[in-house]
Amino acid sequence: MMKSKFVIFFSFIIVIIFSGCSVQNDTLFQNDSNAVAAKANTVVSNQEYQKEVSYEYKIQPNDRLSIFIYVQSGAGSQQMNSILTSKNTNTNTLNQENVGLLVTQDGTVRLPLIGSTKITGYTQDGASKMLITKYKKYIRNPYITVEILNQRVIVVGEVQKPGIVPVVNGTMNLLEALSRSGGLKDLADRSEIKIVRGNLRHPDIRTVDLTKVKNLTYSSLLLRPNDIVYAQPRRMKGINKAFNEAAPFWNLASSILAPFVQIKDLHHWDR
Repeated sequence: MMKSKFVIFFSFIIVIIFSGCSVQNDTLFQNDSNAVAAKANTVVSNQEYQKEVSYEYKIQPNDRLSIFIYVQSGAGSQQMNSILTSKNTNTNTLNQENVGLLVTQDGTVRLPLIGSTKITGYTQDGASKMLITKYKKYIRNPYITVEILNQRVIVVGEVQKPGIVPVVNGTMNLLEALSRSGGLKDLADRSEIKIVRGNLRHPDIRTVDLTKVKNLTYSSLLLRPNDIVYAQPRRMKGINKAFNEAAPFWNLASSILAPFVQIKDLHHWDR
């Protein structure tokens, strides 16, 4: 009986050790000083929040653009004819890898009449106005629209459908991104959703606690294109995984010690 208790105790210790390792291995964006860092809801000031509300994405290298350029068909005519249509007719917003015009590494796109044109640093509306000014030198009353096709956020972790979520309305909030990913799984830690933003060498990592309304008032649920949303697992997932990993050892130890436990029990009944 003592040996069986020892096996149970020793197995429990093994599970605890494995669970700590499992939590560390399954959790992304850990702090070096503490693999399982203390939860801290990121506080966003009112001034910073107002900047996020008014934020507009600016065109960057490797973006894909839809550019429509229209001109009048003749003098005094109200009909507009297209001289450039760069948007693919495929309406599947998840497949935007090869549609539109690719912005080169030097921030330019090549367009009819005006050639290679610097376009990075402009918002969609700003790029339209800039191109209209340039085309007025060649055509009368041009009408131009610019749309950024590949705006998206990346959702990973404990969600039903991790992957790329397109930003179709120019902006998106955290709840919408999670909903488009099928929602959170049962083992997702709803009190510690991470938002990773900016240069990955020097990322800005925010923590959002979705379980408390009070914490939401101090946070910002607004996302920007190219943000990474990470729903990290609860510690219970690590414990469950540890049990599964320790199961072969448990079965082996039980099979080895079972004869001794049975003999001990027989001696006990003989008395």
